[in-house]
Amino acid sequence: MPIFAQENNLLVFRGSNFLKQRLILSILSGKPVKIIDIRSNDNVPGLREFEVGLIRLLDKITNGTKIELNPSGTSVVFSPGLLHGGTIHHDCCLQRGIGYYLDVLIALGPFCKNPLHATLRGVTNSKESPSVDNVKTSALSLLKRFLIVDEGLELKVTKRGVMPEGGGEVIFRCPVRKNFRAIQCVKQGMVKRIRGTVYACKVSPAMANRTVESAKGVMLNFLTDVYIYTDQNKGKLSGNSPGFGINLVAETTEGVIFSAECVSNVKEQGNEPSVPEDLGKEAAHKLLDEIYRGGCVDSSFQWMAALFMALGQKNVSKFLTGPLSQYTVHFLQHLRDFFAITFKLENPEEEDEDEKPAGAQQVLMTCVGIGYTNISKRVI
Repeated sequence: MPIFAQENNLLVFRGSNFLKQRLILSILSGKPVKIIDIRSNDNVPGLREFEVGLIRLLDKITNGTKIELNPSGTSVVFSPGLLHGGTIHHDCCLQRGIGYYLDVLIALGPFCKNPLHATLRGVTNSKESPSVDNVKTSALSLLKRFLIVDEGLELKVTKRGVMPEGGGEVIFRCPVRKNFRAIQCVKQGMVKRIRGTVYACKVSPAMANRTVESAKGVMLNFLTDVYIYTDQNKGKLSGNSPGFGINLVAETTEGVIFSAECVSNVKEQGNEPSVPEDLGKEAAHKLLDEIYRGGCVDSSFQWMAALFMALGQKNVSKFLTGPLSQYTVHFLQHLRDFFAITFKLENPEEEDEDEKPAGAQQVLMTCVGIGYTNISKRVI
């Protein structure tokens, strides 16, 4: 995983892990990267189709990017260009959900030259990636904290599509900003309401209703303000495969969002058919687990909070999270490699033990932003 060479401003990494992290930071820092030994010992060596699709998407939103791929696909040299943005259309690989590509656009969109207007087609809800519902609730609410004005930020699901055939479509709009502000986000607050969406594509509406009742049965033991919507899709709006799923969102008194989701099993993968009652309970327990972990951001998007803090104005930023995920730990290491920035990680001290929220041991991330400026944005 770690860097083992650094020559001519070229960072060299080994292996396929964290490819997305490295490409995002390569574009933002302007430093070219070389990644070698990509699944070189696998039966099918080299980049997977969804990773090639990610590189193509990055090529579409940048201008002047150079990509060199060896014949076996086990080595890639990525020399980033300038973020251009504008209107793009991209057919996402069906091996991963649209969320795999969306969080890249959310991380890079504010630093483009032109406001981003992206239309992505593929799988909107899958087990391998955050669903578009999860990204819409958690990632966008996080981005709004760092944007001074969030006018023009929108994520709209026009069609749903589940594994394996997809057929979904989303539209993402992101404004451009010159820089991010430094923030102090250290209060989690108490959960005040729970909302959710249950979607059903090419299956009986009873599936959605049974999932709703099951999830509410768990959540009503803790809170009375629970409302779960049903999203019944028909015809072309329901994609190309049958399936259903649920996305639950808890909002606190401080505006913090926790999100959890579950998707039904795919018949083609040889799994047992999903039972709606089990799916609803599983999603509810996942949400309770996220609330237990605490902090001011989902465990899925801790890395994004760290990125926005690092790129913020040259001031102290503080952000409270739950226990750091492995993905976030590696992202912090990559931030040090690309931007030479380190974070102070500590367990927050509670002044009053009675006010300390019950839950997992939390982490207070502190750093001084590098004062990253959008060099692509036109000067008015």
